[in-house]
Amino acid sequence: MRHTTIYAPQDQFTGWPANNGLWSWKDEILVGCSVGAFKAQTGHSISGPIHSELLRSLDGGETWAAETPAGYLNDPQPLKDLDRRLDFSGDGFAMRVVGTGYHGTDEPDGGFFVSADRGRTWGGPYRFRGLAEHGDLQSLQMTPRTDYLVTGSQSCLLFLSVRDPDTWGADRVFCARTDDAGNSFCFVSWMVPPTDPYRAVMPSTVRCTDGTLVSAVRRRDMQGGPCWIDAYSSADGGRMWTHLCRVGETGEWNGNPPALAHLRDGQLCCVYGNRSRKQMIARFSVDQGQTWEPEIVLREDLNSIDGEPDFGYPRLTQRPDGRLMAIYYWATKDHPQQHIAATIWEA
Repeated sequence: MRHTTIYAPQDQFTGWPANNGLWSWKDEILVGCSVGAFKAQTGHSISGPIHSELLRSLDGGETWAAETPAGYLNDPQPLKDLDRRLDFSGDGFAMRVVGTGYHGTDEPDGGFFVSADRGRTWGGPYRFRGLAEHGDLQSLQMTPRTDYLVTGSQSCLLFLSVRDPDTWGADRVFCARTDDAGNSFCFVSWMVPPTDPYRAVMPSTVRCTDGTLVSAVRRRDMQGGPCWIDAYSSADGGRMWTHLCRVGETGEWNGNPPALAHLRDGQLCCVYGNRSRKQMIARFSVDQGQTWEPEIVLREDLNSIDGEPDFGYPRLTQRPDGRLMAIYYWATKDHPQQHIAATIWEA
């Protein structure tokens, strides 16, 4: 198990890969982060305007370079209709979903950016045309991060969330679909319906070898208590969902979202942070998320200058050599301001 520092700009707070996205093409890995001036304070020690950056590696995560491509998030523009047909199966395709209520974006109607050249140039933001008109979604705010599965050259499943605009923490997760190359979207199903009593947001979804969908979801009881991760599955392409189990605990301070990966040997791996224990954790499942092996502590050397348990929000990928790479934000004695780090280990 090896820890690396990916991006630690001086006097900056850099965080939230889970809010930004990760895309990989063999040894080429692209991950997003949010950056702002560091100011030690309660909560998030970030001050002033927040901007988005992309970090790219061409050697499986050994070395990295920061990029701020034109047209990507930092140049606010109104939502517009997609003016072409997307090729979701294209070698360089990447999608970045945006919503409201989190760091770096504020789009209550939701939207998406797309790239056809592995994130070097982007177009957007585009509307989820047709989605807001669905009866279950009317008058709700979109709060999604990026979670999608390509199902064909013109079709894609997206796993999104909405909330009552007057109730912070009322997020619930649903599945949507496009079958016409991104020109329109339809509501498919609730993964976690509005009748569920607990916050559900930031799903991380994979497709298993037999086509089963498994999603790990961030949960919280807004009345108090520690937060956790739940697992859900669908055997019919997202039309119906079943709660599988509780994957792990993410502690207090609003917990942490999960990063889920389907490995080449068929296992699932879920990575998340526990803020109460100040640990980054991995768990494996050999039965498509129905049960999970004991926790593996990836890291527990948090040492932030602000004293806050502010870390995690991981993304996860498997490299061509089979090793796993979890990317998250962290703070250490050598880099006491929050920065982007990674843990690489054998699956």
